[in-house]
Amino acid sequence: MIQLLFTVIFSEMAMILLFVFKSPFRKLLIMSLDRVKRGRGPVMVKTVAGTVFLVLMSSVYSMVKIQKRGIDVGSVVNPTDQVLMAKHLLEATLMGSILFLALMIDRLHHYIRELRMRRKSMEAVKKQNRSFEDGKVEETKNLEAEVSTLREKLKQLQYELEVKSKEVNTSEANAVALSKQSEGFLLEYDRLLEENQNLRSQLQSVDLRLSRSTSKKNT
Repeated sequence: MIQLLFTVIFSEMAMILLFVFKSPFRKLLIMSLDRVKRGRGPVMVKTVAGTVFLVLMSSVYSMVKIQKRGIDVGSVVNPTDQVLMAKHLLEATLMGSILFLALMIDRLHHYIRELRMRRKSMEAVKKQNRSFEDGKVEETKNLEAEVSTLREKLKQLQYELEVKSKEVNTSEANAVALSKQSEGFLLEYDRLLEENQNLRSQLQSVDLRLSRSTSKKNT
């Protein structure tokens, strides 16, 4: 039994060394422990640990019993009891070491898994940040393209506005020129109308003179 306990202790020590140093065997060991902790694995491990703990308590009880028997007998200890005491002490020490190393292996496995999960979550967050930054860069590019398009449209509208304003200015100048020309035509019309009236008045006076002169001749 002692050889079996030593074998288990050395196996647990080898597993702890595999956990400490990064290697492909560590990944294999972690995958194996992950499978052990699924399904009925935890129940079997607890059963084995409980059995080892009971055997440990039995060895401790046997040591206490041997000590009491030695105290009752006196200072002289039986060689057989000494051998049994050493055997139970060695077995108890080995089984306690096994339980302690098993607890260490379980905690190392738990912490390594938690560390891997945190690293994966951090990598996922970094990927999200990168995708978010890429999205922001793409959005910024789209906005810049839209701004450049709007600027071109604004320049085109400004050019069209300038052309229309020039046309309006030309139309206004033409309208002013036409209004001035119409004013000139009106003045000329007024002048011609006045001359016409003057000529009519002169013709009437001439007609009156002629009629008078003809009336005088007849008398």
